[in-house]
Amino acid sequence: MKQLLINKELLPMKAHYFLFNAGTGPVTPYLSTYARQLGFSSVVVGFVYTILPISGMLAKPLFGSIADRFHCQKMLFLASQILLAAAFLAVFYSPKIESTKQVQLRCYNNSYNFLSNYSITNCTLDDLRKEQIWNKCEMSCQVSSTTTLCNEWNLIEYCQENHSDTLSFTAFIPTHETQPLDDSLLFKMENITLPNGHILTQSCTTNLPLTACQINCQGYTVNDYITETSVNNDDVYGLYQFWCFLIFMILAWIAQAVVVSIGDTICFELLGDKPNRYGYQRLWGSLGWGIVSAMTGVLIDASSQGTSQKNYTSAFYMGAAFLFLDFFVSTRIKYSHKKVSTNIFRDVTMLLLDVRILVFIVWCVIVGMCTGLMWQFQFWLIEDLASDQGCSGTTYVKTLEGLIQGIQTILGEAPFFFLSGKIIQKISHVHTMSLVLFAIGIRFILYSVVSNPWYFLPIEVSNGLTFGLFFACMASYASKIAPSGTEATMQGMVGALFEGVGVSSGSALAGFLYQTYGGPLTFRYFGFGALVTCAIHIIIQYLLKGSQNEYSIPEENIERIQREDEKELTYLYPR
Repeated sequence: MKQLLINKELLPMKAHYFLFNAGTGPVTPYLSTYARQLGFSSVVVGFVYTILPISGMLAKPLFGSIADRFHCQKMLFLASQILLAAAFLAVFYSPKIESTKQVQLRCYNNSYNFLSNYSITNCTLDDLRKEQIWNKCEMSCQVSSTTTLCNEWNLIEYCQENHSDTLSFTAFIPTHETQPLDDSLLFKMENITLPNGHILTQSCTTNLPLTACQINCQGYTVNDYITETSVNNDDVYGLYQFWCFLIFMILAWIAQAVVVSIGDTICFELLGDKPNRYGYQRLWGSLGWGIVSAMTGVLIDASSQGTSQKNYTSAFYMGAAFLFLDFFVSTRIKYSHKKVSTNIFRDVTMLLLDVRILVFIVWCVIVGMCTGLMWQFQFWLIEDLASDQGCSGTTYVKTLEGLIQGIQTILGEAPFFFLSGKIIQKISHVHTMSLVLFAIGIRFILYSVVSNPWYFLPIEVSNGLTFGLFFACMASYASKIAPSGTEATMQGMVGALFEGVGVSSGSALAGFLYQTYGGPLTFRYFGFGALVTCAIHIIIQYLLKGSQNEYSIPEENIERIQREDEKELTYLYPR
């Protein structure tokens, strides 16, 4: 029986990948919805998510070159983990934009009601009427007629000359009796309890004593339909709340980018002459993300029962706790920077003269564009298709999205990270790049022809090819071609091209196509584009393989750079 050998030096690296992704998994997927709860509109959130990839694009190569220049990889790596945990907590405590919950009182069928300006959809009423629930609401209304309050409602304080301009009371809202009225929602009010403790028994008349009301209900669903931001989108950018949120988000994004790029650099340094084992380490990150992010949704829903808003406390604190734990585990990583580059800028720019390196860079950008479509619009497509199934189709759409994340990471990414080294070793980096583009094309075309979003579940296993195998190929090839002493710079530059250029431009193009042609056609066009790019990539690699005069393999460039560095180091530090 063969004895199981464990490389104990790599255990802290495996733990880092698990804990880091367990720390980002509970928070990152919910940041956009949490921003809405802070009072930011979808337009403002879209603007923030346009800035974030650009900040990551600038941060990765900048901090990578700083790490290589001053030999401080591990220090930046650890500091960024603490910064990320602090930034997540800062986002959680970001000040909210002032919101308003204002409704108008109406008489309808001789009973008191209030009207919300929420634009109803086909499924809005079904959502409100699905359960017989009476939501208790506290209301404060402007007084328009003291005669009714004094004589009919028997509120003596409003019989006096110096009375209050508002009246506060409580009422119960049976959401299952909500009615549509002029494309808005009409909520019936029952058991109206006045300040003197009496329950209002009078029928509603056209002469309403109250008009506009501020309202706050205990039920999350009702509050969601009556809450509006009190500031216009154009004015939001001048508020301190917006700048606090934006700065904290940028800090979190930069810290996350630095941990990922420098963490991969440290991992490849520890692997030494066995870079094919990178996937064995990275698969623990997929497991951490998949397991913890699935738990988070359940915790959020459980802690939000009976509250007027979703409670994200557990998500943010759990994320910060895992990141702090990651910091302490990462201090156990035995890493020391041994490789030195005398001229980082020259060494990296010389690589860009190599045709195959340029093809690799373009590949990273194109896959990044396709990833941008996935990250930003896959759930949009799922929810659109769910709506097409009827109102019942949207009932469990969040459950479906949670299952999709679990399958993508645990059944898709983790196995392919584990197998990535053997696959790349068997078919080479070049053919792996072609395989990734082919898998993306097939995956997107399948999305475009499937009408029931639940059929997405078996397709999600392909995320192992389109992200797991891709990321392992990208990181290992960047490590392979990096001249000695420029590893962190190279990982940062490749990550910046993938996310900053590819993901951001792909998101922008996908947004335009999605609005113009709809979700299925957008995925179909991207799928056809990926297959065409795959064919072009195969042709280019075939031509390069048979044209040695016009092209030299990366190893030759690296050896030439290393020889020049050795000469310069011998001159500077003679024996």
